[in-house]
Amino acid sequence: MIDIHCHILPEVDDGPKSWDDAIEMCRMAAADGITHTVATPHANHRYAYDRQCLLDLLGQLQGKIAPLKLQLGLGCDFHLSFENLERVLEQPHTYTISETNYLLVELSDYSLPTRLSECFARLGDRGLTPILTHPERNPILQQTPQRVLEWAEQGCLIQVTGSALTGFWGERPESVARWLLDRSAVHILASDAHDTNRRIPNLSVARAAAEKIVGAEYAGALVEDNPGAIINGQQIPYCPRPVLD
Repeated sequence: MIDIHCHILPEVDDGPKSWDDAIEMCRMAAADGITHTVATPHANHRYAYDRQCLLDLLGQLQGKIAPLKLQLGLGCDFHLSFENLERVLEQPHTYTISETNYLLVELSDYSLPTRLSECFARLGDRGLTPILTHPERNPILQQTPQRVLEWAEQGCLIQVTGSALTGFWGERPESVARWLLDRSAVHILASDAHDTNRRIPNLSVARAAAEKIVGAEYAGALVEDNPGAIINGQQIPYCPRPVLD
């Protein structure tokens, strides 16, 4: 399995607070059957994103976990604000997953940019494919999940937190995650892990939950085929048209 959204670098954001915790998260991921993890530090008003510094840290962590069969890559948990949008349009590969054109995009829990569809279109015009992260956990989108279907129709990819399908985030996020999955509007499951205790790097349980909802082929695509294509900069192989209500 491949995890494209994981806060696994130490001391850079609200992820692991020490190298020991980061190494343990890597061990946990490998034990769960994850073979490739994309480290995705936040880029927002609270956490500055220095790509070269983060690449150096990534190399150090890869060296410390050499005995594990876990490959690390670098991406970004990109908070969509006006300032960040202008930055990514100027220097897109500063923020994308590795050297691909895929960009994880996180929306605010408190307000959404006006004309958000135009923002996604601008990213597309720059050659970027936005991957909307955890819409099932966004309080605004929980009330209007139909918008997520429309963005998926527009060409955005949708990433749901694996643990949302198992009820970890509560009843409403689980309900929305299942609603999106039922409508073929989920393209990737990721852990969005932050630590070794609560938000852990685990995908196998979520895969099993997804399989009960949509079957083995779709569930496998969510954690293997689609994220595998993303880290290699390829078009995702499993991309059914969302079922619009």
